Amino acid sequence: MDSYDIRFWDIKKIGNGTAARYRVRWAVNGREHCRSFKARPLADGFLTELKDAVRDRRPFDPRTGLPEAEVTEDEVVAHARAYTEAKWANLAPVSRRSVAEALVTVTIALTKKEPGAPDPKVLRQALFAWAFNPATRGITPPPHIAAALDWAERASLPVTYLEDTATVRLALAACATTLAGKPAAGSTQRRKRSVFYNALGYAVELGHLGSNPVDRIQWTAPAVAQSVDRRVVVSPAQAETLLTAVGRLGQRGEHLKAFFATLYYAALRPSEAVMLREADLHLPKTGWGRIVLSASASRAGRAWTDEGTARQERGLKHRADNETRTIPVPPVLVRLLRAHVKRFGTTLDGRVFQTARGGILQDSGYNEVWDQARREALTPAQYRSPLGRRPYDLRHAAVSLWLITGHHYEE
Repeated sequence: MDSYDIRFWDIKKIGNGTAARYRVRWAVNGREHCRSFKARPLADGFLTELKDAVRDRRPFDPRTGLPEAEVTEDEVVAHARAYTEAKWANLAPVSRRSVAEALVTVTIALTKKEPGAPDPKVLRQALFAWAFNPATRGITPPPHIAAALDWAERASLPVTYLEDTATVRLALAACATTLAGKPAAGSTQRRKRSVFYNALGYAVELGHLGSNPVDRIQWTAPAVAQSVDRRVVVSPAQAETLLTAVGRLGQRGEHLKAFFATLYYAALRPSEAVMLREADLHLPKTGWGRIVLSASASRAGRAWTDEGTARQERGLKHRADNETRTIPVPPVLVRLLRAHVKRFGTTLDGRVFQTARGGILQDSGYNEVWDQARREALTPAQYRSPLGRRPYDLRHAAVSLWLITGHHYEE
C-alpha cells in the first residue's frame, strides 16, 4: 500500500577520485532505498525530485521507494528480456540457450506473491521459450503461455530492488540449487551466476542501478572438476574394439565408424566432426596426414539458431573467427577417412559425414549407434559403468593417451 511516511538522509560520498559516487538514501514506511550517482549534481537533482513529490502530497510506493507517478522502473522480467535482445546477435546458439536457462532461474526467484500464479512448469516454459528468446517476438503465444507471461510481469520485482543485497542473495541462492532443491553442480552455479552478474552489469549501463550489487556480496565459487573422470577413459584396445563393433552394426554403423574414429584418433569434439569437410583433410596414400579444422556446430535446437536448424555453423571453440586448428592424423585414421570418402562421398558443401538425406549428423542418431556398440563390445559390468558412455569420452581417451605418451598437440 502506498505511504506518506517518508524519511530522507543527507547525500553521502562513497569512494574517491574517478570511482567516487554519491548515494541518495531514503525510506518509505520504514523500508530503506538508495540510489548512487557518478556526480553530485545528479544526486542533488534526484533528491530534490523526491522532496518535491512529498511537498506535492504524492504517495510513495514502499516497494520501489518512488512517488506514485514515477513508478516506471523496469521490472526484472522486462530487463531480462532487454538483456537477451542486446546480447542475442553476438552469442552462439548454445550460449543463447544457456543465458535463457539462467534468466529463468533468476527471474522466478525475484517474483513477489501475486494471485493467479501459473503452474511452475508452464511458467518456466513461458519464460524460457518466449520471454527470453527474441526469435519468438513476432509469434503470438498460446493462451496459457500468454497468461503466464502476463502474471510474470505483474509479479516481477522492480530492478531497483536489486540495490538490496538481501534480494540479490535470493537470486544467487536459486542459481545454487536444482528444481528439486538439491545443490546444483559447481559448473552450473558458476554459469548461472555469471549470466546474472552480466545482466546486472547491463542494468548499471542503462542507469537502473548505481553499481553491480553482486560485488558487495561475499561468495565462494564452488569447486569445478578440472580433470577428466578416469572411469570414462577407454584403453587403446577398448577403443579399437568399440570402433570395430560400430562397423558391424549394418550400413548405419559402417557410415559412422570413421566419424567416431576422428573423435578418438584426432581428438575432435563431436561438434567439430559433424562439420568436417573434405577440404580440411590432407590424407596421403601412406604415413601420417593432417586435419586443418575450421568450423564447428554445437547442437542448440531450432529455436536458438539464426537459420532455424538444430545446429549452426560457427568458428572453433576458444578461437578467433576464421582461425584454424591443425591436428596430426595417424595412418589408421588416414585409411579410414580415405575409405569413407571413397564409399560414401561428401555433401554438396563438402561435409564428410552426413545423414541418409545429406543433412548434418544429429546427437540422437549417433548416440544410439554408440550405445549399441558399447552393448556389443563391453562386458555387462563395463556397459553399466561410465566407461566410454558418451562419444565425447573418445576425445577424453585420446587426449589422455597423448599426455601419457608426450604427444604434442595444438589445442
